[in-house]
Parts: sequence; structure tokens; C-alpha cells
Amino acid sequence: MALPAIPAGPVRLTNLRVPAACLDGGTGMVTTSLVIADETFVETADSVSEVDMAGAIAFPAFIDMHTHLDKGHIWPRSANPDGSFEGALGAVRGDSAVRWSAADVRTRMEFSLRCAFAHGTRAIRTHLDSHAPQDAISWGVFREIRQDWSDRIALQAACLVACPYVETDEFTGTADLVAAADGVLGMVTYPNQDLQLQLDGFFAAAEARGLAVDFHVDETMDPTVNTLKSIAQTVIAREFDAPVVVGHLCSLSAMDETEAMHTLDLVARAGLHVVSLPMCNLYLQDRHAARTPRNRGITLVHEMTARGIPVSFSSDNTRDPFYAYGDMDMLEVMREATRIGHLDHSVFDWTRAYLQHPATACGFDQPSLAPGASADLVICNARSWTELFSRPQADRVVIRAGAQIDRTLPDYAELDPLMETA
Repeated sequence: MALPAIPAGPVRLTNLRVPAACLDGGTGMVTTSLVIADETFVETADSVSEVDMAGAIAFPAFIDMHTHLDKGHIWPRSANPDGSFEGALGAVRGDSAVRWSAADVRTRMEFSLRCAFAHGTRAIRTHLDSHAPQDAISWGVFREIRQDWSDRIALQAACLVACPYVETDEFTGTADLVAAADGVLGMVTYPNQDLQLQLDGFFAAAEARGLAVDFHVDETMDPTVNTLKSIAQTVIAREFDAPVVVGHLCSLSAMDETEAMHTLDLVARAGLHVVSLPMCNLYLQDRHAARTPRNRGITLVHEMTARGIPVSFSSDNTRDPFYAYGDMDMLEVMREATRIGHLDHSVFDWTRAYLQHPATACGFDQPSLAPGASADLVICNARSWTELFSRPQADRVVIRAGAQIDRTLPDYAELDPLMETA
């Protein structure tokens, strides 16, 4: 069937399947009616039109809490030469060193935001490569774009620096830049002899500026790598009370079971928020020339939820050397995370991983379909999970502030002027 158009003015959408957590804090999906008037959900309205949605599944607009808008769409000019993590690092470094002007970064970031908006996303946290002098360029562009998009997508940014950068004089300036932009302090951790010194300096900088933190952690299948344990122990020892997000955590899936479970116990005790990036990790991890990958790279999401650790899923990279594909589409993330992580046979309500958990981790408004909430809704042409995940939902209806939006996606040809290769 085709989804009906949503008329303007007060409307009651009947026979919708929605997450109970967005209505009354319950679990699972429930059938309900939603009334929209004056840009919000309401109890009732005068002169209301009624549309039978025939059991269609609907969600509040999505939150994409781990992205890289500054890297997006550089693949045509700087492809990953071999599909490896090391190949991605080298390609991005080469591209950013000569191509990331304010105009270049702005054009690519806005292209991604137009895609995300059309697909039904209302809030995004992006990481910004922030080693000086790129930090001043990218953060300046971000602040302008955040203002320009404030009526469509709520934007946050986290700096992205390697852990040794904390020991440099430039890090203080980067941290000040982040604080001035109401940002999040972010860092990549990997094993080195000064890691604890770097963690202490990083958390001290966050504490001094009142900043939340967001880490890229253990993005490797090396079972001996466990900087996650060091982060959790440091949070506990310092009694750090601002939100802490840790992303990737791929090595957990390869390490000794006892060590992995002990680490997760520490993560739960420290109150960390986890974000899993299954599409990018499946693409990069365990890649070897002419060898079939044996490992998926996804972190231990089932074991985490069993310990009460809040898990989210997100897009990560989009058409850049770290991930050649993607379109800032959270329904694609939901579909692929379900397949990759075997989320389908589970007692846990995984809709929270795309809605409530990222909102809590980032401090965005909680998703709600209750009266008084902004009428932001993604309606899918599907009545069950198997229907939802079997098709790309290209014909979904997106409602923002009570009005159905134009879902036309930007043409990749718009980026052609930026894609000349060296």
C-alpha cells in the first residue's frame, strides 16, 4: 500500500504502531492515535481531519549521536586505497591537509544535513577533526551551520584529537575553542606508555571547563587492546560526573571472555554511555587482502544491556575513507544493527537505542509522542519489523513541527566541483 498524504491543519492519525516508551515509558510497540495541531501533539482538536494509517509503524524523529560531518563525501577524491583502518587514516590526513577550507567543509556538511533531515533526523552530534590549525576552521564553520540549521536539526560537536595531543601546548587552545562553542571534549584512545597521564590531563581539562566527554575507543580487533578499562577506572577514581560517551569498543568482541566481562562491570559502575557503530566497524575491521573476514567488529551490546549499560547505535562516517557508503539515514542504521547484532530475538526494547538513550547521552530533548511534544514523526510503509527491515522505506513520510516535509534528497552532482582529484 502507499502511505497517505498528511493534510494540513488539525489531523488525527489513527491506527499507528509506535514505541510505548515515547508515550508512557512502557516497552514494545503499541497501537494508538496521534492528534496534531499547531505544530505539536495534542489531546484533541476542533475540526480535525482523520486519517487511518492502517497499522503503519511510526517513530519520533531520530537522534544520530556519532557522526563525522567534516569528513563526509570525500571518497570520490580521496578513496581508501585498501579498505583498511590504516588506509582510511592516511587518506583522510592527506585530504584534510590540502582540501579542508571553510568553504569545502561547509558544503559537505550541509549536504549531509540535507540528507539527514530528509530521512527524518532531528538531532546530531558530530565529531570534528581538531588538531590545530584545522580546529579553528572547522569549529568556525560548525558554529555558523548550527545557527543556520537551528530550526531543523539540533547540532552538537565534539573535538576529535589523538591522545598524545593532550600533552601539547595546542590542546589548551582546542579545549578553550570547544568550551566557547558549547561543545564536547573528545579524544581517540590507544595504548601507549603515557595513556594514564593523557587521560588525567584530558579529564582535568573537561572538569575545568564543565564539559561532557566523548571517546573513540579500541577500534581494533586486537584482543590485547583495552583502553576502555583505563577510561572507566579513571572516571571512577576522579568521580567525574559529567556524561561520558565511549564509541566503537571493537576489541571487546575479540578479547578473553573473563577480561571482557570484568571490563563491562567497570563500565556499568562508571555509568558510561556506549555508542556502537556497526556499519563502519563491519566495513573496516578484520579486513585483509584476499581473505574473508571472520569477525564482525560490533561490540558486546547484549552483554552491556544485561548490565544496564545504555547502548545507542549511530551512523558514524558517510562516503569517506572510513566508510564508503551511508546516507545519514537512521532507519538504515536500525535495519543493519538489527541484522549485524542479532537484535531481533531479544527481550530488550532496542528502539531505545535510537531514541531515549542517545537523547540522554547527549542531553537532547527526550523523544516524545505525548501531548505537548513537538509533532516530529517518521511514518514507515510497514506494519511489522520484518516489513520495516525488508525494504529501504524510501517512501516514508516525515513530519516536522506538524507539517509533512519534502523528502527530496540532494543530488551527488552538486558536490562535483569539490571532487577533483590531485
